Amino acid sequence: MQSDWRVRVPASSANVGPAFDALAIALGTHLEVFSGGDEPAPETHPAVRAFRNAGGQGPLCVRSRFPGGRGLGFSAAARVAGLLAVHAQHGHTAREARAETLRVATELEGHADNAAAAIYGGVVAVAGRHVVRVPLARDLAVLLWVPNGETATSSARRLLPDQVSFDDAVFNVGRTALLVAALAAGSVDAMRVATEDRLHQTRRLARVRDTHAAIDAMLDAGAFGAWLSGSGPTAAAFVDQEDSSRIAAALPAGGRALVLEIDDEGATIT
Repeated sequence: MQSDWRVRVPASSANVGPAFDALAIALGTHLEVFSGGDEPAPETHPAVRAFRNAGGQGPLCVRSRFPGGRGLGFSAAARVAGLLAVHAQHGHTAREARAETLRVATELEGHADNAAAAIYGGVVAVAGRHVVRVPLARDLAVLLWVPNGETATSSARRLLPDQVSFDDAVFNVGRTALLVAALAAGSVDAMRVATEDRLHQTRRLARVRDTHAAIDAMLDAGAFGAWLSGSGPTAAAFVDQEDSSRIAAALPAGGRALVLEIDDEGATIT
């Protein structure tokens, strides 16, 4: 059994406006788990729980460069990391473990989008067990506005209705298709419309009005498109790297602005 290894998993931003549970972006900030550290994570940590449930042995150390409860895919990254740590102990590569890790992580999460982005990297479209990377025709950065408050995914999902109108469903289907096409074609002019939503954001943003203001500020300052990251309360936007500092300066107080690249590699074992 391998004893010296490290698993590195990116954060992620899911939904991207209209693509609820169907689209997610891997972000250039990471959570790591490793063996041999001096401060093992508690058994209650989601990475350790996933590790134990999959047969992992020994202590597991965890280090995260992004916070939980902010809509950045922390639980998915932790669970993916814990599952991959078991594969690391058995000498497997991250690529060899992708399909099985996604299957188990999806069962634990209840939805596949964040886990798929964390495992495969880039921008991923997810339906059932199918994951496809969306090709990007131009370089994009992701601007985040991360407030101090937290949002529990379970409580945010309870805000959503069991049924939606036909018009709202058609609205989101069209925007999701437009978003994937705009990313693949590099059509940044379409992204503002393509990130509009009628299924979940209005209800969730009613509880975090500062995040709503941050999304509006992003768009007013010239972001290509902006959305509520996951279940929030973080706001996210597609921007040009060269223009990111100017747009970040326009964001409201009460949150931390962060500009990240899209992580193209996904989860790794070294």
